[in-house]
Amino acid sequence: MSYDQNITLGGLFDKGLGLRSEVLGKEYVDKSITTSNDFMMAFQHITTEWCWGYAWGRPGLDKKTRSMLNLAMLTALGRAPEVKLHTRGAINNGLTVDEIKEVLLHATVYCGIPAGLDSFKAANEVLKEMGKVK
Repeated sequence: MSYDQNITLGGLFDKGLGLRSEVLGKEYVDKSITTSNDFMMAFQHITTEWCWGYAWGRPGLDKKTRSMLNLAMLTALGRAPEVKLHTRGAINNGLTVDEIKEVLLHATVYCGIPAGLDSFKAANEVLKEMGKVK
């Protein structure tokens, strides 16, 4: 697979690609990149470099904590599709089902019942797919 790295920032693309694949799954990331046209590739670069290479690649927080933060922030933003993706990532980063539940309960108190409900439904769907809940 070939990635256009003409606009990488000091290796952040490669670093980000590794972290992104580790957390979200290599198959998902490879598909996102290989199916991107020139227009969408700009987004693939920015998310891989800035989000994954820079923010996720910093030493100050472990991946488990970053996953908790993501689930809470995505709940606040009302981004259920991203909650699904990051629920899978949270499991990959070592969160338990009970820890995910506690993060979502905490976020529900601060973000409101409708936002919490959407996130619980999204996470539950993924956790069922993964065989983590019945």
